[in-house]
Amino acid sequence: MSLLQTIDIRRNYGNLAVLKGIDLTIKPGEVVSIVGASGAGKTTLLQILGTLDRPDAGELRIADQNVFALNDRQLAKFRNERIGFVFQFNNLLPEFTALENVCLPGFISGKDEGAVRQRATELLEKLSLQDRMKNLPSQLSGGEQQRVAVARALINQPAIVFADEPSGNLDSRNAEDLHQLFFQLRDELGQTFIIVTHNEALAALADRTVTIRDGLLFN
Repeated sequence: MSLLQTIDIRRNYGNLAVLKGIDLTIKPGEVVSIVGASGAGKTTLLQILGTLDRPDAGELRIADQNVFALNDRQLAKFRNERIGFVFQFNNLLPEFTALENVCLPGFISGKDEGAVRQRATELLEKLSLQDRMKNLPSQLSGGEQQRVAVARALINQPAIVFADEPSGNLDSRNAEDLHQLFFQLRDELGQTFIIVTHNEALAALADRTVTIRDGLLFN
């Protein structure tokens, strides 16, 4: 059983072929790392897997949905409800508290406000941020900001979470804590993660590591 499957994904930029036929299958509850040299196409692949960009050719199925058969509006709705993101730079909105930042994707999806706040509170408590909910991002440490970003990624109970260099902006102690958090969430919530990283320690922890090289994936 697969949660995500790509078939011959291709992406060109002008005459440059960045992705030359990507085939990848991810099972529910897997933590998979994608590694490769700078410029190898990791971010391009992650953007397509996360439905932020469309390929020139190929098929992507997530949770039995052929996602690129959707129009842009349908795809945006699917992305909000079924996909979570954690970025190197947490992209928290500075004028909102930690709790409000976590709630935003739930509010955008039109869910009941009380239910969204309740789930956001529970997630922040699970991530040991119960005393920081009313703080603005500027009042949080780098590690705390990334944990808020993880909670935000989980608010809509996504099928899969994509993380792009999630610990690249953290010191070694906070990076290790964040890495362990991904596996804790997989074990406790059954959450699936695909992580693009240069961090060898994080890649080594993953259930599976795939390498992108010359526009192709290698196990």
